[in-house]
Amino acid sequence: MSSTKRVNTTATARLKQDYMRLMKDPVPYVRAIPLPSNILEWHYVVQGPEKTSYEGGIYHGKLIFPREFPFKPPSIYIITPNGRFKCNTRLCLSISDFHPDTWNPAWSVATILTGLLSFMLEKSPTLGSIETSDYTKRQLASQSGPFNLNNKTFCELFPDLTEEIQTEIKRREEELKQATESSGRLSNNSRIRNNSPSSNEIYNNNGQNQGFWGSALANIFVIVGFAAFAFTVKYVLRSVID
Repeated sequence: MSSTKRVNTTATARLKQDYMRLMKDPVPYVRAIPLPSNILEWHYVVQGPEKTSYEGGIYHGKLIFPREFPFKPPSIYIITPNGRFKCNTRLCLSISDFHPDTWNPAWSVATILTGLLSFMLEKSPTLGSIETSDYTKRQLASQSGPFNLNNKTFCELFPDLTEEIQTEIKRREEELKQATESSGRLSNNSRIRNNSPSSNEIYNNNGQNQGFWGSALANIFVIVGFAAFAFTVKYVLRSVID
């Protein structure tokens, strides 16, 4: 009983120390925090590095530490769909409980998170990894924020990220609304233009009207000409007879 208590105290003390170190010297692109109710369960967030297929992604996962930590390694899980690892599945990494033989008690939580990010950016296969295209990874990155909002633990432990995601969602919705309204206005203007007579149509209509009146006048001149000619012929014939 005293041995178990001693081990638990050791794990707690070490994890508290690791947390203080992380607060003082954060791991690039990664943050982590233990559950207030259980220091053996940590939740982390990996933010996709620039110029990678994960850029813009926010990937939530957890570390489950054994009571014997730091003498035994933790289990590593990722919760947010990412295209690299299976979700809610123990990952087989050299820094996880799949390989206790390669574990080094000197490794800290920062070391674990750095190793996780490094392996995420690689393409080496392992138990728990999957193969997807860069396009799929980018799509999942864009969907990761809204996905995380459905996780109560994520929202409670990372309120600042939660607020950022909500703000980004509102911004996207506003852009979509403006784009839709703009598209509708363009469509209405196009219909108005299509229903209005064009300058060519007006010109053609005027041309047709002018052609009609021109033909009518020509016919009148012809009739008047014939009448004048008939009158002249009649006058000449009457003069000859007289």
